[in-house]
Amino acid sequence: MKPDSRLSELRLALLELKPTWISTLVLSWSIALLGFASAVYMLQVYERVVNSRDVNTLVMLSIVVLGAYAVMELLEKFRSNLLWSAGIQFEMKLADRLYAAMFESLRKQPMSGAQMVQGDMRTIREFFYNPAVGAVFELPVSLVSVALIFAINPMLGWAAIVGALAQTLVAWLIQRTSSAPLLEAQRRSREAQTYAEASLRNAQVMESMGMMPAVMAQWQKMQRAFLTHQAKASESAGGFNALSKMLQQLFGSVLLGMSAWLLLHNELNGGAAMLIISGILGGKLLAPLNQIAQQWRAFVSVGSAWGRLTELLSLIPPEVPQMPLAAPKGNLTVESLVAAPPGQPTPVLRGVQFAVPAGQVLVVVGPSGSGKTSLAKLLLGIWPAQAGKVRLDGADVHAWKKTELGPYLGYLPQDVELLDGTMAENIARFGDADMAGVADAARLVGLHEFIISLPLGYETSVGRDGGLLSGGQRQRVALARAVYGNPALVVLDEPNSSLDEVGDAALMQAITALKARGTTFVINSHRTSVFPVADLMLVLRDGVQQLFGPTAEVLQKLMPAAAAPAVAAAPGSPLLAAGEGA
Repeated sequence: MKPDSRLSELRLALLELKPTWISTLVLSWSIALLGFASAVYMLQVYERVVNSRDVNTLVMLSIVVLGAYAVMELLEKFRSNLLWSAGIQFEMKLADRLYAAMFESLRKQPMSGAQMVQGDMRTIREFFYNPAVGAVFELPVSLVSVALIFAINPMLGWAAIVGALAQTLVAWLIQRTSSAPLLEAQRRSREAQTYAEASLRNAQVMESMGMMPAVMAQWQKMQRAFLTHQAKASESAGGFNALSKMLQQLFGSVLLGMSAWLLLHNELNGGAAMLIISGILGGKLLAPLNQIAQQWRAFVSVGSAWGRLTELLSLIPPEVPQMPLAAPKGNLTVESLVAAPPGQPTPVLRGVQFAVPAGQVLVVVGPSGSGKTSLAKLLLGIWPAQAGKVRLDGADVHAWKKTELGPYLGYLPQDVELLDGTMAENIARFGDADMAGVADAARLVGLHEFIISLPLGYETSVGRDGGLLSGGQRQRVALARAVYGNPALVVLDEPNSSLDEVGDAALMQAITALKARGTTFVINSHRTSVFPVADLMLVLRDGVQQLFGPTAEVLQKLMPAAAAPAVAAAPGSPLLAAGEGA
C-alpha cells in the first residue's frame, strides 16, 4: 500500500495492521452470528420437542447449542489475543519514532509535557482489547437482527429501529455532555501529577525550609480541581448511562408486549415461539450499542491521547536522512553565534566567534549568567542557534545524524545525571560495552582502582540517578562517560565543581592524556587549576565575547602583568569567578 502523506503517522500505523483488522472483523461476525444460537435453539425446541416430546431431539439440540457456545468462547479468546497482539505491534511500530519525538520536544522545550507520551501510548494500546472494540466490529451483524425481526413482523422491525436509534442517541449524548469535563479532568490530573513529582524530587529541600504545608496545600487545590471536573463528567454521563440501561430493559418489554398483541390478533409470523425469539433478537440488536455507551470514558481518553500524540509527531517531523560524513578530527569553529534558550526570544549569546584546532584546550570563563552553559549546549548541537553556525571539521553540527556524531562527542553537564545500571553500562553509554575502553576511561579519570575494589567491580549498580554514589563519585563516573571511546570533542561544564584535590589532579591528567591523543576540549571553569593545560581562553560577559586568544595573552589583558602569576596560583579571581549559571 502506498503511504498517503495526508494521513498521520498513527493512522498509517493502523493501516499497516490491515490483515489483523480483517481477521478481527471475520472473528467478530462469526461470534455475533453464533450468538443467534440461543434463538435458533429455542425455535427448534418449540417446533421439534414441545409437541413431539422427543427427548433425544432435545438432547441433540442441547449438545449442538453447547458446542456453538464453546466455539464462540474459543473465538472470543482468539479475538482477544489477536487484539492484544495488535496493540503491542502498534506500539512497537511507533516506539522509536515517539521516543525520538519526545526526546526532541523535551530538548527544545523542557516544559512541553512530552513526558506524558508513554502514558498516552499505553492508553491507546490498552484500548485495542477494550470490549467496546469488539462491539464496534459486531455492529454490522445487528442488521441481521433487524432483518429477522422484520421477517417476524414489520411493526416489530420498525420498533427495533426506533429502539436502536434511541440507544444511539443516548450514546451520542453521553459523549457530547461528558467529553469536555472529562478532558479537563484529565488535564488537571496531569498537572497535579507533574507538580507532585517535582515536589518529591525536592522533598528534602522543601522539608528543611518548612515549605511542605504550602506545597501540600497547592497540590490539594490542584487535586480538588481535578476531582471536581471528574465528578461533573461522571454526573453528566451517569444519568444517560442509567437511561441507556432503562432503554434496553424497556425495549425488551416493548417487543415482548407488541409480539403478544400481534399473536393475539394472529399477525405474528411463526406463532407463539416468536414471542421469546423477538425479545432475544432485540437484545442482540442493542447489546453492542449498550456496550459502546458504557465505555464512554475509554473513548474520550483514547481520543485525547490520540490527539496529543498526533500533535507531537506533527510538530516533530521524522529526522531527514543525512549524507554520511567522515569521522571528525575535532576542529571546532564558531561563526557569529546568536542563540536563546528553546522557546525564549531573548538571546543569551550574541556574536560569539572563535576557532579551536584539533587537540587543543579552550577554557571559557566569565561571571555567572554570562552564557557559558548555553555555549556548551550549542557546541554539542543540543540547542539550535538563532543565527550563526557551530562547525566541526567544517560541517554544521546539525548536519550530522545525532546517532553517528554522538560517539565522537563527550559532555559533562553541571548537573550530573546517571542512569540506573552498572558502572560499566554508564561509562559505556549503555551501548555494547568495550570493557577495555571502559577500563581505559576509568583510569583516565582516576576511577579504576576504586571500581575494582568494589565486590562486583564494574558490574556494581550506581542506583537510581546514581544515588548509591557520592557527589564526587558521580562526577567521576560521568567524566569517564564523557571521555569513553577517545571522542574528538569533549565539552566539560564545571567539571571539577564536586571534585577534591585528588579528583582535580586526575581530571588534569585525563585532559592532558586525551589532548595528546588529539581530543579537543572546551572547558567551562571558575577554577584556575585548569589554566595550565589550556591553550586558548574565551572570556564571556552578559552573553558577549570580551576576549579570545592564547591563555597567557588573555590573562595578561585581564590583569596587570605583575598580578598574572598570582592568578595562576589562586583558586579564583573576581574577574574570572564564574560559578554556575547560563
